[in-house]
Amino acid sequence: MRDTEPLTGEHLALDLVNTRPASAEGRTDLLDTPERLAAWLALEESRLGCETGGAVPTQADLAAVHAVRDHTETAVQALLHGQEPPAAALRALTEAQRAAPAVRELTWNGEAVTPAVRRTGPLGVRLAAVLAEAAADLLTDPALGRLRECEADDCVMLFLPAHPRRRWCSPARCGNRARVARYYQRHKQPAPDARTGGAE
Repeated sequence: MRDTEPLTGEHLALDLVNTRPASAEGRTDLLDTPERLAAWLALEESRLGCETGGAVPTQADLAAVHAVRDHTETAVQALLHGQEPPAAALRALTEAQRAAPAVRELTWNGEAVTPAVRRTGPLGVRLAAVLAEAAADLLTDPALGRLRECEADDCVMLFLPAHPRRRWCSPARCGNRARVARYYQRHKQPAPDARTGGAE
């Protein structure tokens, strides 16, 4: 797995926050273009439901998703460090949900009445509402007390460990690097003495 690929499989709100990993140049935005947002939406399609509807994201849609990501990260980081989340971040997440509320649209399928959750408005507003709702679910979940940051020195990814001994955001990413580094440290040869050319 390359560092330029988004990690998925955590809570949807954490997957969103984790689209800004650390790199040698600082934080990298894996959702920096509408095309990359579309690719991430495809990865998360099963959790987003029909909110994308096959629409191609625009720059405005990207800005709406970025805003929710920023507010979610602000609130999550505050809680991770035992602090009160800023009221402005919580208010913004509430407003994003309010902008495109979920409505259970009732239809007849020929045999029974069936509900389907629908939202109206531009794609970015609908996406922001779904992602803000996921953030609300995360921020109010008692499991948030187990939230951890990856222990790799150069990683800022967050995760909710299913196992209390989990230390890395991904075994294939940071876990593998840590194992390789430990192996190297255990097996590296001492450097020869420069004054003697390595001779005893």
